[in-house]
Amino acid sequence: MAQAYVAETDNGGSGAERRGSRLRRLLDGWRGDRGIWRRGLILAALAILLALVMLLHAQIPNKIGNLGSLTETFLPWLGVLIPILLILAFVRKSATALIAVLLPVSVWLNLFGGLLTDKTGSGGDLTVATHNVNADNPDPSGTARDVAASGADVLALEELTQTAVPVYEKALAATYKYHSVQGTVGLWSKYPLSGVKPVDIKLGWVRAMRATVAAPDGQVAVYVAHLPSVRVKLEAGFTARQRDKSADALGEAIGAEKLSRKILLGDLNGTMNDRALNAVTAQMRSTQGAAGSGFGFSWPASFPMARIDQIMVQGVEPVTSWTLPQTGSDHLPVAARVKLNS
Repeated sequence: MAQAYVAETDNGGSGAERRGSRLRRLLDGWRGDRGIWRRGLILAALAILLALVMLLHAQIPNKIGNLGSLTETFLPWLGVLIPILLILAFVRKSATALIAVLLPVSVWLNLFGGLLTDKTGSGGDLTVATHNVNADNPDPSGTARDVAASGADVLALEELTQTAVPVYEKALAATYKYHSVQGTVGLWSKYPLSGVKPVDIKLGWVRAMRATVAAPDGQVAVYVAHLPSVRVKLEAGFTARQRDKSADALGEAIGAEKLSRKILLGDLNGTMNDRALNAVTAQMRSTQGAAGSGFGFSWPASFPMARIDQIMVQGVEPVTSWTLPQTGSDHLPVAARVKLNS
């Protein structure tokens, strides 16, 4: 019996003991390895470069292919490179690289760590939603029913086509008593609308509007906008000149608004990090950033990588913000609940 017991123990002991032994052997091997500081210098340099790109993204010039805006659009995804560098540093047994990787970790957490926490609250007196329904949507009626089911008091739709507008009007009529369509954008509301007019965003056709919503807790100016699309081309890079021009015009219109409470709903074709939207983002808050949980990516719907569909407020307190389930569009709808009387 004694011999059998010894043989069983020598077979490696428990799983926890084996893991502890492997870790001790690894650390012991590193202590005796004089090359741990000399190896992985290229990895360390890449880690420092990654940290600098994230830290100084606003300094990346837009003169060549709008590289700065392109970087800012997908800035959170640079964090994917961090675990890759970490694994390579372990494989190379490089203490220098491991320490260097701490730099991009710190920068990324400083930039986006707040979005990892749940900031959703309760209460609020107005629910709003926005959705780029996609001009090629195969099921506009179903999409309308889906977004109406969100419980939104005010709903904005973008990329409306002339043939699809009657379909949306019919599908939403039972939920929303008031609505207005201006060009390719529209606003549906449970409360009366006034002061409805198109907003000139320097396109030559209407893709933005404003209206006053007479909510029970007071009037609020609601803007709906669909800024021009951006393209990534090999020969031209990240082409966004028209988008940037329209963003400036939209910012001017919102800045001139006489009502103190303002809500912007729409597809801005840019993220809150994109400097090209400064005319808007400098004066308004993102409901997702202030009261959401996570990044709230909305595009593309099949695998969301960026939040280009925005709900932004000024003079209004965000309470909670979220994305809605996928519809027949290539964008996800987004919604928020706000407090008009803070």
